[in-house]
Amino acid sequence: MQWNTLSATLKHWSERRENLIASIVVLAGLFFGSLFVDVVQIFTGSGFSRPAIQSHDILVTGGKTWVGYTEPKVPLQVISDVSCATCDPSEALLWLRRIVPTIEAERIDISSDAGKRAIEAFRLTTVPAFVFSGAVKATEFYAQAEPLFHEEQGMLVFDVNKIGMPIGRYLVAPETGDDDIVLGSRDAPVTLVVFSDFQCQYCREYHEAYKRLLSEYGDRVRIVWKHFPLPIHREAPRAAEAAQCAAAQGHFMAYADILFGKQSEWGKPGGERRFKEYAWRVRDLDARAFGRCIDEKQSAEKVSLDIGLAEDFFIESAPATFVNREFVSGAAPYADLKTLVDTALAE
Repeated sequence: MQWNTLSATLKHWSERRENLIASIVVLAGLFFGSLFVDVVQIFTGSGFSRPAIQSHDILVTGGKTWVGYTEPKVPLQVISDVSCATCDPSEALLWLRRIVPTIEAERIDISSDAGKRAIEAFRLTTVPAFVFSGAVKATEFYAQAEPLFHEEQGMLVFDVNKIGMPIGRYLVAPETGDDDIVLGSRDAPVTLVVFSDFQCQYCREYHEAYKRLLSEYGDRVRIVWKHFPLPIHREAPRAAEAAQCAAAQGHFMAYADILFGKQSEWGKPGGERRFKEYAWRVRDLDARAFGRCIDEKQSAEKVSLDIGLAEDFFIESAPATFVNREFVSGAAPYADLKTLVDTALAE
């Protein structure tokens, strides 16, 4: 009996010793293997071992310098249009990488299936567009610039246009409604949405250009007027309200002609008192109803909505025009407008 017990004990310790030896062999192999890898990488410059990565922030190999960052990898979708020369995102992407060096960018063209899905899913209105994964929330950049992001489908769209980056092209045109001022046929195949300011000199000149378009193209073109009184023009908001009151009676163009023609007269401080006087000069306009519209500020909300729409499309100056979806900044020469209209009609 004692012999059997002793035999079992010896067998147990023998097995433990074998296991211990095996463990030592494995650990030694790992240690010397790691040491061997370190030595080989040092002499060949072919990579970095884990200890090297953990103990250094900057490593050099193969003629390249590798920097370790504490921020996470940040996937980024860059949606653009390769057929559009002004839509190249390279400059904006370079700027973003300086701020968030851990960006991993994927370029997507709007003509691809992925591009079409992105436009719909993220409700994009301009390109290039920059859509970050949720990982960006862990960066210092997001902490500082959070108001410039809005969330769509679990992703974060960066509104680069709010910080002055140029728009390559618009994907949509401003919506028009029944309460908009429409000049020409509502069924016209080409729509010009014009954001304008009655106190703006360039807008006065531009007024004649689109009047000429209406005369030349007839029912093939319509002008949708949007009020955009600029902050630097003190009397412009009230002029916009007055024009909207005239439009409510179907006399926008005649009243607009007077406002632009008398710009230097009513554009002075206190000039708004002239607006009711001008109403009496427009044939068939009910001047008393017009006066009530002015006094009760019946058109103020519409003017405010137009200004908000201009801001949504990052418009900063007047005049500004959309020929269907093509954007034109400033008072474009008539020849340029005509070319854009002809191109749109040919599509």
